[in-house]
Amino acid sequence: MELYEVGGAVRDALLGRAVHDRDWVAVGATPQQLVDAGYLPVGRDFPVFLHPQTREEVALARTERKTAPGYHGFAFHAAPEVTLEDDLARRDLTINAIARGVDGRLIDPHGGQRDIAARVLRHVSPAFAEDPVRVLRLARFAARLPDFTVAPETMTLMQGMVVAGEVDALVAERVWQELARGLMEALPSRMFEVLRASGALARLLPEVERLWGVPQRADYHPEIDTGVHLMMVLDMSARLAAPLAVRFACLGHDLGKGTTPADVLPRHLGHEARSVALLRALGERLRVPLDCRELAEVVAREHGNLHRSAEFGAAALLRLLERCDAIRKPRRFEQVLLACECDARGRLGFEDSAYTPAPRLCSALAAAQSVATADIAAQAMARGQRGPAVGAIIQRARIAALAKALGLPAECDEPED
Repeated sequence: MELYEVGGAVRDALLGRAVHDRDWVAVGATPQQLVDAGYLPVGRDFPVFLHPQTREEVALARTERKTAPGYHGFAFHAAPEVTLEDDLARRDLTINAIARGVDGRLIDPHGGQRDIAARVLRHVSPAFAEDPVRVLRLARFAARLPDFTVAPETMTLMQGMVVAGEVDALVAERVWQELARGLMEALPSRMFEVLRASGALARLLPEVERLWGVPQRADYHPEIDTGVHLMMVLDMSARLAAPLAVRFACLGHDLGKGTTPADVLPRHLGHEARSVALLRALGERLRVPLDCRELAEVVAREHGNLHRSAEFGAAALLRLLERCDAIRKPRRFEQVLLACECDARGRLGFEDSAYTPAPRLCSALAAAQSVATADIAAQAMARGQRGPAVGAIIQRARIAALAKALGLPAECDEPED
């Protein structure tokens, strides 16, 4: 039996990036030999084991054969006669098809080192087209390695996969898994650029695809194009190290602009409600985690009001906080504001601007939270007041607290929120 380090660990070491997980291939071994040596079997579809000391994954060298459409349509063959070269030939990209022996020697039959030097993402073989997940994986690698380009022949291959309907067979969970990983990469916009160029974005996320070419008012959006704006917002979320829920909220905040009637462009009246409806459908279709969905809906519905909240008086601010459920969920409200900051700064010429509504909104929330609602409710109930009457007293107390904290009149004519 011979062990070889393979995959991402070898690639990242050659790129000078930090290596976190190491994977190994065992050549010339049987499952029983590994079990006898103390390895713990964990593979479900093919033989994978955990090393008895390091707990790193060790897979038997294997080949695979396409048996049906989609992600699961494969038959695997793992046996002692399968060579390292056989195993490397089934991998997706040349930069992921490099192995390192225990003596440090690199085995690179497909030119992965050459493509690392040239900064190119290239498929290993035509077998790339057999697995539609590879379209998503390559797009994700483009977001992780933004200085890499996609080889023209690889893009042509992916376009053919889309035309053949391969990406339509992807299961929702796997699409979300790769999408979530890509959103968390260094430059998320690259993932969407590659998916658009291949045609896969229109199949997987048509709500996002239709944003390109949709104009916005230049006085608010100097970049004009809604799709361009969305990419700037996503890249700003990466720049600000936003968590996944915030990045998903950024992805969905303007979906409704893709359905604005042409005769009212470049205005987008009512796009917030349309965005929420589209987000709900998208979230259901891809089985997006609930925390991501809920945050995204709040941001889609309220980001315009949060942006112009400097116009609001105390009562309108309190209503806005309540619609965001900020008093009950202040940590989530911090994420709402972060998504709004990404939106505001994801515009041409505004990348380094401060998001001025945030401090005022945080002060308003702190003032609302400072009201001793339990004491007020107890006093009101002692006077025989119940239900809505108690709620109204608490509302007035919170409005007064906001007005005092922000230097506003407690009652005034206010813009609609």
